[in-house]
Amino acid sequence: MFKKPLAELKTSAPLRGSDRRKLRQRVLQSYPNLPPEEGDALVPDGLQSQKFSTHIDDPGVAYLSPDGDPLWFTIGKGSEDLIPTVYTLWKRPDLLPFLSTPAPVVPKLIGGADLMIPGGTSSLSLSSCHSPLHVPLSKKVIQHSSTLVPDQVVSVTQYYRDAIGPPLAVGRMAASSDTLRSEEEEDVKGKAVYILHTWKDALWEMGPSKKADPPAPIENKSSEAETPDERQNGSPGSLEEIAGAPPAQPSPDGTSAQDAQPPATADAPTDADESAESKATSLSPEDVSACLRAAVLHTIGMRLANVPPSTFPIPASTFWSSHVLPARPAAALGPNGLADASWIDVKHSTHKNVKSFLKACAKEGLIKLKETKGDVVITAVSPQHPAVLAMRRHRTIGDLEAKAKKAGDREQKEKEAEEKRKSEIRVSEFWKPFGTTVPFFVAAEKDTSELYTITEIKDIVNNYISSRSLVNANDPQYINVDSDQFLAGAVSVKGQDTPEFLKRDEVLKRIRAHMQTWHEISVEGRDTIRKKGDLKPVSVVVKIRHGRKACTLITGYETFGLQADDLAEELRKTCASSTSVSPVHGKPNSLEVMVQGKQIKAVTDLLISRGVPERWIEAEDQTKGKKKK
Repeated sequence: MFKKPLAELKTSAPLRGSDRRKLRQRVLQSYPNLPPEEGDALVPDGLQSQKFSTHIDDPGVAYLSPDGDPLWFTIGKGSEDLIPTVYTLWKRPDLLPFLSTPAPVVPKLIGGADLMIPGGTSSLSLSSCHSPLHVPLSKKVIQHSSTLVPDQVVSVTQYYRDAIGPPLAVGRMAASSDTLRSEEEEDVKGKAVYILHTWKDALWEMGPSKKADPPAPIENKSSEAETPDERQNGSPGSLEEIAGAPPAQPSPDGTSAQDAQPPATADAPTDADESAESKATSLSPEDVSACLRAAVLHTIGMRLANVPPSTFPIPASTFWSSHVLPARPAAALGPNGLADASWIDVKHSTHKNVKSFLKACAKEGLIKLKETKGDVVITAVSPQHPAVLAMRRHRTIGDLEAKAKKAGDREQKEKEAEEKRKSEIRVSEFWKPFGTTVPFFVAAEKDTSELYTITEIKDIVNNYISSRSLVNANDPQYINVDSDQFLAGAVSVKGQDTPEFLKRDEVLKRIRAHMQTWHEISVEGRDTIRKKGDLKPVSVVVKIRHGRKACTLITGYETFGLQADDLAEELRKTCASSTSVSPVHGKPNSLEVMVQGKQIKAVTDLLISRGVPERWIEAEDQTKGKKKK
């Protein structure tokens, strides 16, 4: 919400005493767990309000401390929901229920991402800040003492095993806590929290305390209630769990080696990142065999359990490359999947080749094989095998590869969008004081030699009207035009009497109509062109020529830096039609490009691909009637 600087940030204004007391009462009503005596600390004397718009044009109000730190904010037109900022939550961490997420996720939240449902691969904790109860699940520990519902305001902290981290983000629940707790059984995916505000975002940067570091985690006394099963289960989706090996033993002080490491921060790389590359290469042949067996179990239980009988037989090479290899457990590659997946291969296992490995699976009863002339095919699988039924679902290398491909596709689209933005022709319109509007701009203390945008003209007119008190007392939507000689002169029309009143929009329209028009065309890598006069759009017209033959004529493209010969050649290839270039009748310096046939769409698409904005293309089919785009 605040990942980009705020737009239309108004000047802050102090709240009146009565308004501050009303705001304090709203805070106490919205957050019943807040003691009344602490209301003055979170809604102090000297509180200021400041209106703003986000980069996506959502209006809002921020309430600032006397020092300027944002304490509360609202989002949305007319919203009464008071949301605490991270500054406020550091003063009162138990103000909101919280969700905890692993350290590597925190930088993504600060970068503007929403909190996603973990999908069984990361530890996500839910808690009401008063007395969390630990409930063991097969893949994660969820802390909770109350049910969280969609749209409920919550905070997000970094996960610590024996402590509660400081709030680092504020958002609204996208799903209920019951949905998050059922994630393993139902394979729920999607967003857990829609993030509204984070530490280090644009709202945080408004405060003078923006360089402050987060408070230290608070020791969680209730963590002593953790069950022995939870301590021995290891991390969710660990290699030991997937391969069926014994879990990692805790150290004498009751913590595992992983827990003994200090938590990662958003700015420092973790030891797991540094060691992930070496993790796979440290796997023994027995570990690799266990991973491949887990992949076979996953394939049988998750992909081939309900396929029709006609799916079989499956050639061994297809079974191996299309099913087993993608199903290898991602946990074997380290916590972030950074190591080379090629190391988890049958040649590094105890079996050394695919045929030997498959025969071992067949001997165990997981699959049925048939060997014909040296070729091996899988004729059936055993989804009811006890090992398959006891299998624990895991995140696969195929999942990582699909995610990487999706990220690559997204990056490619972003690059293409960036290239398109660079090549796009940007058109700006300006107005310069001229004739009867010059005295008005002089009276408004503005430079009459400057060019102004429509927004700037609107601000000048509004400020002038306010400073001269020209708003009609009986009807505020009208302006007393005849009360000011400079404004009257700027809106007067030759041959007509000066009106006594005009609506504000009409005043702006008349002043702009009496000014001199200019336009500017710019594109990255080229010189900016600024000229006097209105910019005319590119004309694309379909006419009947040479008897009954229709042809499409393009003119006015020179203004946008396009060349006639290039357009004609491109259209000849695109439309598979003959093209020609000829002078425009009565305009010897302008050239007309003609392409045979009704080619409005092809021509429009070509012009847009060359950077011409669609609003500056005017298309008309004179064989059917006028049609504009």
